Amino acid sequence: MTTEQFPVLIDTASGDGDVVSLTFDDGPNPADTPRLLDVLRGHQVTAVFCLQGDQVERHPEVVRRIAAAGHTLCNHSMHHDDMSAWTPERIAADLRETNVAIRRAVPHARIPYFRAPYGAWGQTPAVAASLGMRPLGWRLAVADWETPGAGELVRRLERGITPGAVVLLHDGGGDRSQTVAAVEQVIPTLKARHYRFTLPETGR
Repeated sequence: MTTEQFPVLIDTASGDGDVVSLTFDDGPNPADTPRLLDVLRGHQVTAVFCLQGDQVERHPEVVRRIAAAGHTLCNHSMHHDDMSAWTPERIAADLRETNVAIRRAVPHARIPYFRAPYGAWGQTPAVAASLGMRPLGWRLAVADWETPGAGELVRRLERGITPGAVVLLHDGGGDRSQTVAAVEQVIPTLKARHYRFTLPETGR
């Protein structure tokens, strides 16, 4: 067993000290992603957007805006299926189809990461690595899919973020207005604590 065959999930932000990486899944979502992009731009923060292929096909203009703003793109599968029991061949076909969809929207896009839907990894890390993508995990998930209210999300983020954390959030898959509002509140708090916002480690 080698790390090349079973790549380690990336869950650490790059850099030393108080660093954190924000990652957003299941988009693009024309209702909330543009508002999130405005928030990130206003605070000069870059993030990772884990894109769902069928959503990319529906909203390529939002993907172009994500890329134009300097954010990093991540493959999050074509239809958000549980891939944990899939064969490597089926996984590879799905990941390639998703990359094609992303690059149809943004030609020559760099896609350094893959994140498995539901965190159901199965054989996806090795397949993603064979296609040039690092498997992107997380250290903190605040369950924003529960839509518990922006205030509760702020509390979970402020209490849960630790130096080096990769944070899992969502800009798609439903109404994510609470997430956008929470991110807008939390970024200044973290900056006041001298946190820096970096990308996840790409590994060796």
